[in-house]
Amino acid sequence: MKKIIAVFILIVFILIFSLTGCNNDKDLTEVTLNQVVHSVFYAPQYVAIEKGFFEEEGLKVTLETGWGADKSMTALLSNNADIALMGPESSIYVYTEGQEDYAISFAQLTQRAGNFLVSAEPIQDFDWQDVKGKTIIGGRPGGMPQMVLEYILKQQNITPFTDVDIITNIDFTATAGSFANGDADFTVEFEPTATSLETEGIGTIVASLGVDSGKIPYTAYMCRKSYMEENPDIIQSFTNAIYKAQVWVDNNTPEEIAKVIEDHFPETDSESLVVIIDRYKSQDTWRVDPVFPEDGFTLLQNVLSEAGELESFVDYNELVTNQFAEEALTIQ
Repeated sequence: MKKIIAVFILIVFILIFSLTGCNNDKDLTEVTLNQVVHSVFYAPQYVAIEKGFFEEEGLKVTLETGWGADKSMTALLSNNADIALMGPESSIYVYTEGQEDYAISFAQLTQRAGNFLVSAEPIQDFDWQDVKGKTIIGGRPGGMPQMVLEYILKQQNITPFTDVDIITNIDFTATAGSFANGDADFTVEFEPTATSLETEGIGTIVASLGVDSGKIPYTAYMCRKSYMEENPDIIQSFTNAIYKAQVWVDNNTPEEIAKVIEDHFPETDSESLVVIIDRYKSQDTWRVDPVFPEDGFTLLQNVLSEAGELESFVDYNELVTNQFAEEALTIQ
């Protein structure tokens, strides 16, 4: 009899727990987040998902991937995404094109470029002068990967497309395959692709664009102006969750971070994942809070201007707000 009673009590507890979980899930506000690419570069975001920080803030986040800033921005402006993670340059383009319901950045995630220069041949003591007369697989014209590459080359007194050939017409998802086929001497790749090329013996990482370009607001969370006006509570909750993740990542080791986000990268072995995270963490890739500084926005526009993608500068206060980031700092 005691066993029957014990089993009955256990079943009741299970039913109560299940019903409570269902009710809590129904209480969550659904948010569609479109990330520009799927990369370890965005580790704090995956930590926010896996550690339940979004749920703690009352949000149920559905993650989608645009595979390109142009595609992520299209998803945002067409109401197929509520929030997008991409380069802030995209919001500048949309604004200068006259879009009335333009995108506003409200939380910065990364403060350095997250890609690396991979060489087909090992180069000891690499110097950027080594790319002269060679071919590099770059990025989409007007996109941050390509503009940062050109910015670094110019800083090294190397003229893009004159001193070095740069291929810019290969789709983001196909650059590694093209490099593996021998189409270029170098390629610019995000993680985990860069490390995969290295571990497979196809290439060698010789430089970090994040280190050589300096701090720059490479990726930030943004939403349409109208969505922000209509849903300030959602934006605040989202920012709170991202800040929790930034703090957690800052306070934990690459091994601990890798263990939390490994399910997002099943194609990458745990050892490589730790190496990638350590590389990003050691070069101060991630911001420790979601504040988007004005000097970073100015540097971004300088890079756009040098790349010939911006005729006149845009007011920082038009396209960036720190009200949600600053509020997040007060409640942690």
